[in-house]
Amino acid sequence: MAHATAPPASTTRLISYDIAEWAAALRFEDLSPAAIQSAKLFWFDSIGCALGGSQQDDAHILLKHHREMGSGSGTATALVSGFRTNPVDAAFLNGHMIRAMDYNDIYWKSDPCHPSDLIAGPLALCEAYGLGGRELILATVIAYEIEMRLCEFGLPGVREYGWHHATLSAFAAPIACGRVLGLTPAQMVAAMGISASRTFTPGAVTAGKLTNMKNTVDPWAGRMGAESALLARHGFSGPEHIIDGKEGLFAVFGHVQYKGKAAAFDAALLTRELPTCPKCHFRIVDCGMKSFPIEALSHSPLTAMLKTVKDHAIQARDVKEIRVEVIARAADILGDPHKYRPDSKETADHSLPYCMAVGLVDGMVTPLQFKEERVLDKSLIPIMDLVKVVANEEFEALFPKFQPSRVTITTTSGESFATRVDVPKGDPRDPMTEEEISVKFNALGGDVVGLEKCRRLRKCIMSMESAGDFKELFALATVSL
Repeated sequence: MAHATAPPASTTRLISYDIAEWAAALRFEDLSPAAIQSAKLFWFDSIGCALGGSQQDDAHILLKHHREMGSGSGTATALVSGFRTNPVDAAFLNGHMIRAMDYNDIYWKSDPCHPSDLIAGPLALCEAYGLGGRELILATVIAYEIEMRLCEFGLPGVREYGWHHATLSAFAAPIACGRVLGLTPAQMVAAMGISASRTFTPGAVTAGKLTNMKNTVDPWAGRMGAESALLARHGFSGPEHIIDGKEGLFAVFGHVQYKGKAAAFDAALLTRELPTCPKCHFRIVDCGMKSFPIEALSHSPLTAMLKTVKDHAIQARDVKEIRVEVIARAADILGDPHKYRPDSKETADHSLPYCMAVGLVDGMVTPLQFKEERVLDKSLIPIMDLVKVVANEEFEALFPKFQPSRVTITTTSGESFATRVDVPKGDPRDPMTEEEISVKFNALGGDVVGLEKCRRLRKCIMSMESAGDFKELFALATVSL
């Protein structure tokens, strides 16, 4: 059997070793207070998303499938159902529930990412191996740090070449899981090679008509992270050169061009000034949350429209046109022809015409607006057709520092009202408070586990660093049948 070994002294040092050595050496005591608090807040938000996500059809299908596959006993637990299984399957089921409503966190630079898609793996491994809150917080901060750097270092980013960001998540997930398991740097490198070898994901999952895979590919990368770390612990090897070696990430993308230029990466950004002390800056504090259960680039235009409607008391029956100016990638993702006739939740929450139309009519966009009967309501079609999505080159130059959008509503009387929003609610520059997250949590979890359990879950999660295990968390987040 081939074993993971350190790179020969005669070769160029590979990036994967620098990442692995940092993660293996980092301790809970090295984290900043802000990073620890952010990790707990993201877990608070993520568990709420999982409670709501557990009620989605695709979550039901996955749980049914895993039950049919056997198990029912094991060392790890699926949220809500209490289904007991192995930590790899639990990582997948819980990660999918966090992601299922597209309501969890968001970070978008050169590429988008949702780091909380990856943290179910560390949770499952912590539960399976009897570890506590400090270990989970440490792994969470590591997952965010590496995932967010991966989404910054593309020039311009893998999304522009037609690849989904789950491609990058596969590099981060095994590092966070490996830290929980106490892997050596060489084992972490192997885990990264194992995981990334299997998880290159084409952008088709978020292009055109969307399917259940839209909310599944990134949690699947999280699953691969858990399994790859477990394999590496036993000596299974993976290509250490998966990032910057022969036919690795850089080499593969080096064959394609974007706007006449070859794909490129700022390799040094992945390891430059990796934080190692309580006074250091950890990237987790730069990640945002979602105040709407929709695709991230829809938040600014929806915020702008709702503000315009409220400020001018506009009624849906009086609207002649809704012109939405956004960056080019938002227009491409959210305004293509398929998005004007969504026939599923997966397409609707990535449809700017739908979100604007239902927001105009209902005065809000919550999980209720993505129930099947509302998505298929034909009375919304004429209103969706009033939405004109256009790319604004001026805005393009401001992204990703800002997520600008301008919404101009023209009424049947000929009046026009315009509102511009650069920073949506939930952005670190306008963050959701613990109280605001609690409102979201209760709305998602109240009908699932009850408001009293929601209250106790908040206390449990926000004192996570003192927990020696996760028995209380899973007890509170399980529905008694």
